[in-house]
Amino acid sequence: MLGDRAGSSLRFMLDSADLKDWEEWFPTGLFYGVTTNPLLLEQSHVPCQIETLKMLASVAFELGVREVQLQAWGSTVEAYLHNGEALASLDPRVVVKIPITKIGVTAAAQMIPQGMRVTLTGVDAVPQVLLAAAIGAEYAAPYLGRIHESGRNGCEELGAMQRSLSGVGSSTRLLVASIRRVEDIATLAAQGLNTFTCSSAIAAQFFDVSATLKATEEFERAAQRL
Repeated sequence: MLGDRAGSSLRFMLDSADLKDWEEWFPTGLFYGVTTNPLLLEQSHVPCQIETLKMLASVAFELGVREVQLQAWGSTVEAYLHNGEALASLDPRVVVKIPITKIGVTAAAQMIPQGMRVTLTGVDAVPQVLLAAAIGAEYAAPYLGRIHESGRNGCEELGAMQRSLSGVGSSTRLLVASIRRVEDIATLAAQGLNTFTCSSAIAAQFFDVSATLKATEEFERAAQRL
């Protein structure tokens, strides 16, 4: 079983719609699930269509992930409801991502009482997490890298988001997205954040530690001399 082990609340998600990434990283056991969005689908040349996403989710579950996050789309509440309900019906392990706009929140607030699992995504400001808490969203996804790039301190702001959720006793998880440096994950974990979605490039950074690689080479050379 992947991720979320040994009583830990920590969850890593792989942020990719590329099957090559999935085949490389899911066998490591590091990832609890996978997250996608229309931009990632476009980058991987995957059509943003219900049937295609059904196939994608099926592949992910066959590879052993416990959760797949798929993003609904539309310009009206009705469109989000239609696409969101179609995605949610694919499998109980599917979480529907919806942008945290007025239209998106309105649609999500109608979906959640029906038992659908929802992530409000595109979070950029501390007060927005209270919207997710108010409607009972399972996740709220702030974009750490984009906050940093706007000239603000993303780690400080996400820490404030976590404190806001804790302050109102919300069970909504912050799903940290747009991660540019693996060091930021450790910084945020020290502030109580426990759910991160990262690209394959960020996943590789966990293992790109020169001292560890050097020590491993020395172990291997010693083993060969025995």
